[in-house]
Amino acid sequence: MLWGVKRFSFTRKQTASNKTPRQINRNLIFNLIRMRQPISRADLARVSGLQRSTVSLIAEELIQGKWVLEGQTAKLPRGRRPTFLQLNDQRAVIALDIHPVQTTVAVVDLGGRVVAQNLVVLPTDPAKAMKAMINAIKNMVAANKEKSFDGIGISLPGRADPGHEKLVFAPNLRWPALSIKKEIERATGMRVEMDNVANACALSEVWFGDSDGLHDLVVVNVAEGIGTGIFANGQLLRGDGGMAGEFGHVQLDPDGPECACGNRGCWEMMASNRAGLRYYSESAPNRGAPTFEVLLRLAQSGDAAALKAVQRMAMYLGRGMRMIASALAPAEIVVVGDITTAWHLAGPVVDEEIQRSALSRPPVRPAYEGNAARLRSAVVLVMNEEQGIEESE
Repeated sequence: MLWGVKRFSFTRKQTASNKTPRQINRNLIFNLIRMRQPISRADLARVSGLQRSTVSLIAEELIQGKWVLEGQTAKLPRGRRPTFLQLNDQRAVIALDIHPVQTTVAVVDLGGRVVAQNLVVLPTDPAKAMKAMINAIKNMVAANKEKSFDGIGISLPGRADPGHEKLVFAPNLRWPALSIKKEIERATGMRVEMDNVANACALSEVWFGDSDGLHDLVVVNVAEGIGTGIFANGQLLRGDGGMAGEFGHVQLDPDGPECACGNRGCWEMMASNRAGLRYYSESAPNRGAPTFEVLLRLAQSGDAAALKAVQRMAMYLGRGMRMIASALAPAEIVVVGDITTAWHLAGPVVDEEIQRSALSRPPVRPAYEGNAARLRSAVVLVMNEEQGIEESE
């Protein structure tokens, strides 16, 4: 499982050598197929730098394991026609992105493509909430019978105890989730892997994003709260009890609003989606309270109050990132969440704040399809457990 500290080899640009474990060669080939499909064995050898015989052996293993399929052949003027390889898009996982009052249930294939998704409003009663999620999972599986599901990946808005597989810090989650893994496994018969959403997104960013896996990065997940996932020295940093990365509960303003953690003016109270909505209601008290998605649309359409709210939220987001930059000096900071859909409005404000740092000024960028990153992370959570692909010794 992902509860312990493990070393990953999500490397894209790493060239394998005789000293590199066979595992890394498999990871390398698998990821090249994922990114460049359809691709021939000859092109895989050229791009990876591996011997063609090595590539052929790995390709056959991936085909036998049903990770990869052989497709059409290319027409060449002369010589043997190469056969193209591509991921087996019939293999997929069920993704659960849990929020305090709602959960998104989705089907995500091996390449990280969201095939289908459904939003489930969660009842306040814990038992009813669990039942609603389980029913949504079963309905999603039934509606996608052509897929072969490898498991269920769940991203949680809280920190987990690595030893006991339970949440130990989830101030925004108003119903207990200690038994969620076992209950869903028992009800569906499927393997369940879960992790803190920011940690999962950090792994997903290395796996699906633009990072090469060789440099340190911090993922900032912006939602009802703010969480960070730290990928350093080739592995996920978890800390004692799995509590590393709770920058969202570092105080920015001692006179700020009270946080669910008991403190006042925490970073997430100043820069989360809830903060953006609060700033809007303060600027336009007579216009009602929109959802955060509506707020972003208003801002992008030129609404002055909405634009002011988003930019104020971005200002505090950047101030918190200065703290991360000074403390960790990552090679980059990657933002996940709905705010990325309006990054042309928020990004310049964040960058301005980052440039005020006297110590470290890492580039800040939105994740690829940042509002779907939490769903893509389910693939990493589940497929990491499959022997021979994502995890190295």
